[in-house]
Amino acid sequence: MVAAMPAGSLIGALLVTQLADRLGRKKTVILAGMIWVIGSILQCASINRGMLVVGRIVSGISVGLSSAVVPIYQSEITPPSIRGRIVSLQQWSITWGILIQYFIQFGCSYIDGVASFRIPWGLQMIPAIILSLGMTMFPESPRYLFDQGREEEALQVLADLHGGGDTNNELVVLEYEEIKQQVYFERTEGAKSYLDLLKPGNPRRVMLGCTLQMWSQLTGMNVMMYYIIYVFRGAGLTGVRGNLIADAVQYVLNVAFTDVIQSWFLVPAIFYIDKWGRRPMLVIGTLLMGFWLCLVGGLQARFGHWGPVDGDSTSLPYGVDIKSLMIIFKAIWLVTGHDAATKAIIYSLKIRGKAVSLATATNWAFNTALAFAVPPGLASIAWKTYFIFATFNFAACIHIFFMFPETVGRTLEEVEEIFQQGHVFTAWKIGREVGRKTVEDVIANDKIRVSVQPWLV
Repeated sequence: MVAAMPAGSLIGALLVTQLADRLGRKKTVILAGMIWVIGSILQCASINRGMLVVGRIVSGISVGLSSAVVPIYQSEITPPSIRGRIVSLQQWSITWGILIQYFIQFGCSYIDGVASFRIPWGLQMIPAIILSLGMTMFPESPRYLFDQGREEEALQVLADLHGGGDTNNELVVLEYEEIKQQVYFERTEGAKSYLDLLKPGNPRRVMLGCTLQMWSQLTGMNVMMYYIIYVFRGAGLTGVRGNLIADAVQYVLNVAFTDVIQSWFLVPAIFYIDKWGRRPMLVIGTLLMGFWLCLVGGLQARFGHWGPVDGDSTSLPYGVDIKSLMIIFKAIWLVTGHDAATKAIIYSLKIRGKAVSLATATNWAFNTALAFAVPPGLASIAWKTYFIFATFNFAACIHIFFMFPETVGRTLEEVEEIFQQGHVFTAWKIGREVGRKTVEDVIANDKIRVSVQPWLV
């Protein structure tokens, strides 16, 4: 049951390889909302386990679509100076949605009869309807519009988004010229195809995006969310309402630690991602999570005991372990959101839809695998499971340090120059000023391009 939705999300993420470039970013988001409504109806009306699983798979397809295309849309409409904050705020909003959902479930648990679970499943439709209707008032991605030959419309969208409607605004002119050069260059390379992912320079970026999404699951964050019920039961919180209270506590902490507890790390990371950069936050975040997971595993090994949970024997911790799990969330936000901020901006326009789709599919593939693998792990090796995930975090820290370049402050087109620098295994050597251009630089390059390839004018 748990794995049904991430399995559907895997399918949805793969569909974006076609939908993002054919249907457009905006319409794909609208479609995702409509599919979610269908999935919610199936769940709300389910009369047996099979129908419920189908409903969760359909809803999962919607999650896969939106989790792949929304970061693309956000990265293509936001200016470089706030791009990281926008994507991170989206991730934070997700935790708020989960928190609200759990309180709705808790309230409905006091209702007798099937309404106690049908009402929460039915209410899921409301946010999706708001999303689909709201997106009709939002513009299409200017980069998608330019790629489709709608250049004047793309320029006006850029002006409305970044220049207060002024098409002569410096940032608007800079981005328009960069997009034009990128699109014209990519047109010289022929029609889009999956083989573009294998062209020189692209496999490195595709692997970076996929591995970053892989690490986001192997940190153990989602596993803690799925199966933290085992921990709270071991601390004495049992029964349906006890489990709902435990889950509600977890998500209150998840939301609160996103902003408040991060002050212990000097300032809220969500507001400084575009100043500190992605690399430091990813490296520090994975390192700290690995450390705290080792602490949790050590505490459970020393103070835990074996006991029954849902008929199975597993290692149950005392209340002290709950406090340790809370500490994990102090560091978790340093990673949450920044993988989304990175995966959407490291690709060229020609492969962005397909590459982000594959990266998101990797995320959901590992999510599905862990949903199946973790319960047997907790039942057989117990506290050692935490050390496995701690090892993944340390491995991610090393991988990111050596191979992930900094992209903060660049337009999507300027990121191209970062990867032209090389430094495949020495990413720290790529300076923060690499790729940055002025309007004069871009116009000068355009004149050179026209003189060499006049047929593209």
